[in-house]
Amino acid sequence: MHEVTCLGIIVADVIAKTVNSLPQEGKLDLIDQIELHLGGCASNAAVDLEKIGIKTAVIGRVGDDGFGSFVINEMKQNGVNVEGIKVSKTSKTSASVVSVHSNGERSFIHHIGANADFVIEDVNFSIINSSKVLFVAGALLMPGFDGPSTAEVLKIAQKENKITVLDTAWDSTGKWMQLIKPCLPYLDYFIPSLEEAEMISGKSDPEEIADVFLEAGVKTAVIKLGSKGCFIKNKAGEKYFIDSFKGIKAVDTTGAGDSFAAGFITGIVKGWDLYKCGKFANAVGAHCVIKVGATSGIKTMDEIQKFINSYKSEVFNVK
Repeated sequence: MHEVTCLGIIVADVIAKTVNSLPQEGKLDLIDQIELHLGGCASNAAVDLEKIGIKTAVIGRVGDDGFGSFVINEMKQNGVNVEGIKVSKTSKTSASVVSVHSNGERSFIHHIGANADFVIEDVNFSIINSSKVLFVAGALLMPGFDGPSTAEVLKIAQKENKITVLDTAWDSTGKWMQLIKPCLPYLDYFIPSLEEAEMISGKSDPEEIADVFLEAGVKTAVIKLGSKGCFIKNKAGEKYFIDSFKGIKAVDTTGAGDSFAAGFITGIVKGWDLYKCGKFANAVGAHCVIKVGATSGIKTMDEIQKFINSYKSEVFNVK
């Protein structure tokens, strides 16, 4: 039995560190390390939730290849229910080459792969119906599913009294609100990054952005502000700016947004208030960035709560 279903993109990440510039054409540069990691919003969040202590299932699509076997095995080893993953015989597993800069920020070269083939017919609704929360993770990177199909799945989930949550990825096609708008009336929580939220809403102030989403039907808007924390506002007018945990050296920010979402969803499952959800989500995000890889730094709920309780405003080293 699981409490959360993560539906969305599944990716293999080839992470290269440290890359501050690309070599000239035909030349070679040496870097510190190259590693293969689990990636993709749905798979990252699922593993994060399992590490925290929340039972989770994944729905998505991979290719019948080495990367596909790797990502499925990584999720299995972390306790994730992978029965909802379809294996494509015609497309390769989605993959990214992630260049990590010396400041911890990263750049992506992405192959959309099997995620492009994911369609509503791939959705196993019995898995969703067995959970409390449906998290659509990586919207805007599933061209066969984005827009009306996503909205339809969210609508069905809400009718079954599931809590609906959606997070976005960067939309290089520029469709943004065109694809997101149909989904907004069926969302209990919308958790985009500030950069993505700006593109979708056409606004730059976090509260103005949140108001656009609330007016469109979202019950609670959560704007991820990166190193500045998060902004939360719901339809009742309850709102919070929750600062991040300062003084933590970012080694690799890959998966930070997914870990934030996992932390926030943990609070939803546990029935916490919005402020506690946001603070815990910030703490999970802080743990994510201290190690290379999207899920490597995530710890148990008790360990993260201990970190929150012992944190002071001065420099704090997460171990």
